[in-house]
Amino acid sequence: MDNVKAKKSLGQNFLKDENILKKIANSFPLEEGDLVVEIGSGKGALTKHLAQSKASLLCYEVDERMRPFLSTYESSTSKIIFDDFLKRNLMDDITKDYNHSYIIANIPYYITTPIIEHVLQSGIFIDGMTLLVQKEVALRFTAIPKSKDYGYFTVYLKHFFEAKKLFDVPAHAFTPPPKVTSSVVQFVRKENIVSLDVVAFQSFLKQCFSKKRKTLRNNLKMCDWNKILSVLQKEGFSESVRAEELSYEVFVELFLEVF
Repeated sequence: MDNVKAKKSLGQNFLKDENILKKIANSFPLEEGDLVVEIGSGKGALTKHLAQSKASLLCYEVDERMRPFLSTYESSTSKIIFDDFLKRNLMDDITKDYNHSYIIANIPYYITTPIIEHVLQSGIFIDGMTLLVQKEVALRFTAIPKSKDYGYFTVYLKHFFEAKKLFDVPAHAFTPPPKVTSSVVQFVRKENIVSLDVVAFQSFLKQCFSKKRKTLRNNLKMCDWNKILSVLQKEGFSESVRAEELSYEVFVELFLEVF
């Protein structure tokens, strides 16, 4: 059974470092009445540690070859779903109310953004996420204005969470070792989230950053520029400002003014 090889097509790199696995599993204080969702359980290296907590566990794995590894963790409070996470209706899968819900996972790097988008658009309430991702992606998730890694998805995530990088994970901690350095990023749900149309807000942010070296005015030709300019001037920016210079708070103000 241990001869099951990682599939490159599924982005499989199995984390084997027990100390790192424990740190990831213990990144949130999991209690009875909580739920942990794991995406891409693989051979169960992280699942094993998550199952030791008092929280309920819901795991997603698309690779049917992993059934023998994961079946041992199924119980009255632990469920394994063998399906493509991106095709699941999470509201149908999570029908019970929990005190807190977390996502803790080593997710496939090539679909990191789609996975997070699926979670945010699913309608389920997530208190926090601890994700093992490619280091370059972690830098984008935690970037600040005026930095080269700052982009629309940085701002979009900032609407829901405060994000921070916990630590890096070297390639030799995996089998097979990936060709990149990895990082563990933690997202903690913000207490007060501005009420707005998040789908429209995401579309607006994409437009703002559509041509990164262009000014905001060039990227927002479809919007009422006078309304945008009034917000920019109030916040101390000129009309030649670029999207990468603006904070999350300014983007929210711009969106609410225009829409």
